[in-house]
Amino acid sequence: MIQTVRTLGDRVVDVPLSQFGSTGIFVKEIDRLLLDRKIDLAVHSLKDVPPDETPGVILTAFPERADPRDALVSLVAGQRFRALPPGARVGTSSVRRQAQLRAARPDLAYCDDLRGNVDTRLRKLSEGQYDAIVLAAAGLERLGRATEISERLAPELCLPDAGQGILAVSTRADDPETVAIVSQLDDPVVRAMALAERAMLRAFGGGCKVPVAAYARIVEPKTRNTAAGGAAGKAAPPAIYLTGLVASVDGRQIVRAGAAGPLAEPEKLGATVWQRLVDGGALTILTGTPHG
Repeated sequence: MIQTVRTLGDRVVDVPLSQFGSTGIFVKEIDRLLLDRKIDLAVHSLKDVPPDETPGVILTAFPERADPRDALVSLVAGQRFRALPPGARVGTSSVRRQAQLRAARPDLAYCDDLRGNVDTRLRKLSEGQYDAIVLAAAGLERLGRATEISERLAPELCLPDAGQGILAVSTRADDPETVAIVSQLDDPVVRAMALAERAMLRAFGGGCKVPVAAYARIVEPKTRNTAAGGAAGKAAPPAIYLTGLVASVDGRQIVRAGAAGPLAEPEKLGATVWQRLVDGGALTILTGTPHG
């Protein structure tokens, strides 16, 4: 039996996400249902799951990842971000998106009051409340509305949120039967991506209020030349490249860093990128201290 749960984040749609006092507004009530044994498993958009997990609840499976990019949907069909006219109203409640887009186009008007489900957001756009809105491409795809995407924003323009495009299936830690069944859905490569991104986010204590982004991708291994005369050897094992970003809310200060690491050590990679961001001045941005 499928049980639909409307969480606090679903019910309160007239307040920008950045004004909520804590993270986990889409998850905590569902975790409580799990722990109270009213449900046996839950499916989340991973980017909504806080990096510090609820005791007794585990993320058991990360299936194949959908498109992790952000998507622009314009009132003028097909109009791209760079082509929006000066002063155009761009709707997004994400401070991460706002900060990065402000850095690229400070001449646009960014509106943080875009809330509600995907259909509600698209309706507000069609009514002319905005000239364009920014959503997760994966959400539009899953609802069969990908044809409405005007542009899929490159990570170089707008680095995705940690876990964006990934579904997470959670279970109780003390329910081995359900864990065994759900584990069959797990994709080990996607798991490594998810753990790397979440490890970096956890180090910052990031959430909806903090402009932090993290995106992991698989990098093609190079062939090792081990034989004499340059003969081709065995291919190196695949690796993850993790890019992290921290920005001021106004987009005027941005620190970006990246590193590669083995699939088997995703959390170590997350910590490495976190340290590189810190070395670049990320903490001074987050605390509001002038960054020189």
